[in-house]
Amino acid sequence: MALRRQGIDYPLLLIALVLTAFGISMVFSAGQTDVPSKAIAFLWKRQIGWFAVALVASWVMMRGSVRLFEWSAWPLYLFSCSLLVLVLFIGSGAGTAASVKGWLTIGGVRVGQPAELAKLATTLMLARVLAAQRETPRSLLELWRPLVVVGIPWLLVMAQPDLGTGIVFIAICFAMLFWSGVPWPLLLMLASPGISLVLAFSTGIWGAWFLILVALVLWSRTYLREGVALLLTNVAMGVVAPLLWEKLRPYQQRRLLVFLDPSVDTKASGYQITQSKVAIGSGGLFGKGFTLGSQKRLQFLPERHTDFIFSVVGEELGFIGVSIALALFLALFLRSTRVATRANDAFPSLVAFGLVSAWFVHVIVNVGMTLNLMPVTGIPLPFFSYGGSFLLVCWVGVGMLLRISAEGRGQPDAIGL
Repeated sequence: MALRRQGIDYPLLLIALVLTAFGISMVFSAGQTDVPSKAIAFLWKRQIGWFAVALVASWVMMRGSVRLFEWSAWPLYLFSCSLLVLVLFIGSGAGTAASVKGWLTIGGVRVGQPAELAKLATTLMLARVLAAQRETPRSLLELWRPLVVVGIPWLLVMAQPDLGTGIVFIAICFAMLFWSGVPWPLLLMLASPGISLVLAFSTGIWGAWFLILVALVLWSRTYLREGVALLLTNVAMGVVAPLLWEKLRPYQQRRLLVFLDPSVDTKASGYQITQSKVAIGSGGLFGKGFTLGSQKRLQFLPERHTDFIFSVVGEELGFIGVSIALALFLALFLRSTRVATRANDAFPSLVAFGLVSAWFVHVIVNVGMTLNLMPVTGIPLPFFSYGGSFLLVCWVGVGMLLRISAEGRGQPDAIGL
């Protein structure tokens, strides 16, 4: 039977393959310690197994069609939200997120993280909603549909509670709204309650921000009721910030305090950051050599195969290895953005940009976390961190990008198989 296929975006495929191979090698290195640890010594073999499954899933996505992706948005979104509800009752934690009900656990066995599927489903659903809009939203009220789409899974994720994954949902929302043409003043006003909440620790800084917000509302000529409601909401965020701080769980408060000063809790919450900075700093220009990192081999570096795998890269491969890894991610982002710009319709373009924005936030937060530039949130590094469901979803995203690229402008048909 003759099958027709479109041209394959080989640069994108090659970048993803190299990143995955790099990641599996670092998972292997993470398991090489002076005192063998059965828990992680052979996880690289499982990661290879998951990679094989991920390649098959990616191939299936690549053989599909963009219209099939659009049709599946609703059922996949409803299914992922149902799993997020289920995980609140039978979920469990792992690694730096041991207190988070993020893993779907059946019979005592963790089978995956529904939040990873929810990111993909939300991206598809949000792309469908934004692509269906005939005109670009010009007021906050007109954004209610996309905000509901993102808000439902976001609230379910925050109920786990998983702040790191919640940040990814917010980033996907703002990135796709920006890509759909929503004006930046409207996006800034939409983000203003969160900004007020963060800046409320200082009355002076919050006051300066509020004056800027008032000027922005007047300059953008926002509807009177909408502008007043926005300003009152920001005032409320400034007032309730101390109350929300008290509502945070003790480990969440410690993580934020440690982010500001790791020395306040060097033996507990600050231990991870301290050891990560020591590992990366000791790597120097060329590193200590593959599998030879002392912080890792002596098992001082926690969660070295998942959340802090970038620290292993820094210690063993040094500045050169870190630069290569970041260059590969940059190449992935640029190539994926090119796919988004060359898509032949709004829906595939939004999907492509939503996928790259999710990966971008994962990299920024994970790398920043290992350097104490971001709070420890338990966000894995795409294609690097150990985790079957995460690697699978990453490669499903690659498959979608390859399909979108094949149907995009300037992509000639290939010969039949």
